[in-house]
Amino acid sequence: MSQTNRYSQMFTELNSKNEGAFVPFVMVGDPDIDTSVEIINALVEGGADALELGFPYSDPIADGPTIQKAAIRALSHKIKTTECFAVIKRVRDKHPHIPIGLLLYSNLVLKRGIDTFYQDAAAAGVDSILIADVPLREADRFIAVAEQTGIQQILIAPPNASDETLSEIGHKSSGYTYLLGRAGVTGADTAVNIPANELVEKLVKYQVAPPLIGFGISTPQQVADAIKAGAAGAISGSATVNIIADNLDNPNVMLDTLKTFVSDMKQATKK
Repeated sequence: MSQTNRYSQMFTELNSKNEGAFVPFVMVGDPDIDTSVEIINALVEGGADALELGFPYSDPIADGPTIQKAAIRALSHKIKTTECFAVIKRVRDKHPHIPIGLLLYSNLVLKRGIDTFYQDAAAAGVDSILIADVPLREADRFIAVAEQTGIQQILIAPPNASDETLSEIGHKSSGYTYLLGRAGVTGADTAVNIPANELVEKLVKYQVAPPLIGFGISTPQQVADAIKAGAAGAISGSATVNIIADNLDNPNVMLDTLKTFVSDMKQATKK
């Protein structure tokens, strides 16, 4: 299945079942390569509709301490971009249909070269790329390469976005739209402020790709609230990564706990 089809296929299937999407985030290579593959497979087995995967980076400005520590654990094993793509390829070979998105920083893309990075991502089976530190006004060169390689370029809709910004996001977005639940850095400790239904209605009005709410989603109730507010689904990062951090000495408990967490969060997407 080509990259361009997996997100639309997912949303079509979920709509037919009257469900939203649950998308967990983890850092590729955390805590090591083989365990990382097992972790990502466990997320799929737990019922994840799509995956959002980070690449470890030494200066993750948008991330809170939980995800920063995950990057440090991965980097301690000398995990580089090439190894990250190898992990994704292993996951893709086992799970041919699930959408796989990357959420990472521009330095990693620019260091490899935009064209090369996107080509390597496509070859590994990546569906979408969200670059956390690239604002909308600088996104065009990435979008151009994404279109050439069949990758969906994911854009961020801040909760305070102007109508003009939302209109531009609608014009340029594909795959899904990352709707920030709140401003600030990632983290499970700060309760998400679900945007008012009016914001989701605006996103629909400007025909943005289906909005998934991220930042601060850590409980099934927050997932249910996100869906109720009109979002197409929810992304949970820090809460997922916390389970890994809490069980580093007991991988079996870690994997079972991750499956249960994903299953509970997925259950909350059912309307």
